[in-house]
Amino acid sequence: MLAGKRVLLGVTGSIAAYQAADLIGLLKNQLASVRVIMTRSATRFITPLTLEVISEHPVTVDMFEGTSHEHVEHIALAMGADLLLIAPATANIIGKLANGIADDMLSTTALAMTAPLLIAPAMNERMWLNPVVKANVERLNTFGAHFVDPEYGPMACGGEGWGRLARLEEIVRRASEVVRDTAAIASDRRPEEVVT
Repeated sequence: MLAGKRVLLGVTGSIAAYQAADLIGLLKNQLASVRVIMTRSATRFITPLTLEVISEHPVTVDMFEGTSHEHVEHIALAMGADLLLIAPATANIIGKLANGIADDMLSTTALAMTAPLLIAPAMNERMWLNPVVKANVERLNTFGAHFVDPEYGPMACGGEGWGRLARLEEIVRRASEVVRDTAAIASDRRPEEVVT
């Protein structure tokens, strides 16, 4: 279901950001076109150049770089995508989106999207189980966002817990499912009867 689809991948400042390179490869194996938006924090874990080479598209980080009146980047990115996939998603980006905060390129683009949103969280278990984070996830669910829940396993800070980024294959499977379901809903819509 991802063949020919345009996936906009948001990468945020989690240690799991390094997996974005492999995730792009898996999405491209499904014949999807992938564009990447990185938060500033994400660039501390993996370079934009790495993701640019793998995706074969420019990577967007700065909200105001190269803007013009003819081309508003966050709107163009939002309009040119069939799916926004944020992986890994930190508690910070989840909180921003749940509360309508748009203070960087990723959050601004997300709020301009009409295509489906799929979020794959990755964070320490204490953060994932925090009631505020849970409330933000539930709020985004009510707004129609989709989630790939994190898994149990070793944590970057030591020990084990819930919060590891889901397996990349599961993220790609879920992305395909969301795109398929969205297409099915769109095809089921019937034009309203015209009254003359």
